[in-house]
Amino acid sequence: MISYLTTGMIDITQVYENLTVPEATAIQRELREKLDLSERSVMPCTIAGADISLNLYSTTVYAGIVLLSFPDLQPIACSLVKAETRFPYVPGYLAFREVPSLLKAWEMLPQKPDVLITDGHGIAHPRRLGIAAHFGALSGQTTMGCAKKILFGRYHEPDTDAGSASEIRDKAEVIGWAFRSKKNVAPVYISPGHGMGLQNSLDIMRRCVGKYRIPEPTRLAHTYVNKFRKGELSPGFHVL
Repeated sequence: MISYLTTGMIDITQVYENLTVPEATAIQRELREKLDLSERSVMPCTIAGADISLNLYSTTVYAGIVLLSFPDLQPIACSLVKAETRFPYVPGYLAFREVPSLLKAWEMLPQKPDVLITDGHGIAHPRRLGIAAHFGALSGQTTMGCAKKILFGRYHEPDTDAGSASEIRDKAEVIGWAFRSKKNVAPVYISPGHGMGLQNSLDIMRRCVGKYRIPEPTRLAHTYVNKFRKGELSPGFHVL
């Protein structure tokens, strides 16, 4: 199955829309083996945020990727896609609904970012394959996840100061961070997806915080996807 997905020879929507949950689980386990989570020197010049707008039981997906300069976090361009999905809503398998449309948005970007941050999880997932890890394993892109809610694992509340973090653990294994982006606000939940380590993901996220709780790459992606969904922006590639 995966050999088809990684060759780029077919639209993976055709594969994903007819999967059973056990087949999807097998794909997650196979893709997990492709992840590289080693620490390294990560010095991006560009970064991107990815977001999806999709009603719980809807088949219509609005997807967008926003490219930003780094570290000043100024928007450069965005790509926006409207697509359809038939894979059902199943917790822990949302990437099968979302990744195909994100890959289409990714293909539209003439300049690829050094790091892609998705609105969702990396390895902080029951099978270590949230949307950031799933996308990274398929594309080879360096990715990490930043989610508004925890999906899996346990953590102690980080200190109330901005920039503080505490480990998310699955038993003895560290799988991510609860990160306090702003003083006295709820944390966001970050984890590496592919092409970076746990400490890399925390270091990068600390440089992505602007005025809001949600870090700038995914916050801006959410903003542009919502404008697209409301008809204020057209599908395709836009220079900002």
